[in-house]
Amino acid sequence: MNDWSAPQTLFDQLNREFGFDLDVCAEPWNTKCPEYFTPDDDGLTRQWSGSCWMNPPFGREIGKWIRKAYLESLSGATVVCLLPAKTETDWFHKYAVKGEIRFIKGRIHFTDCNGKSGRPRFASMIVIFGGRGRKRNWTLWGARADSGGMNGANP
Repeated sequence: MNDWSAPQTLFDQLNREFGFDLDVCAEPWNTKCPEYFTPDDDGLTRQWSGSCWMNPPFGREIGKWIRKAYLESLSGATVVCLLPAKTETDWFHKYAVKGEIRFIKGRIHFTDCNGKSGRPRFASMIVIFGGRGRKRNWTLWGARADSGGMNGANP
């Protein structure tokens, strides 16, 4: 799922908890924050600070984004990541396990630049690095299939 927007209801729930300052990998059409980095800005080469939202491209480059999120958290940023729940990957075992992991029950709906809704073939998870994220606290959230949002959050 590259270049897809996260469900607004999911973002809103997390934004109430974390108060995001920066969307670290966005396009003008799908950003969730007033401040954001586009592909032209290359968020991988920029410094992140404050409370950051990250819905990275789910392709081969995802490991670079997870690594960057983890490293920026060591410098003081809180980074909340929407990721595929692919526990068999190298990036999961190197980085994701170092954050708080919230598995999302079911598959959430993303939206493309034309407003078309789609779901990936895999489940998703939230990984939180730094700030209020707790190391290795794994929880399960329930997804509402109708809106792509969350219910039963465990902050």
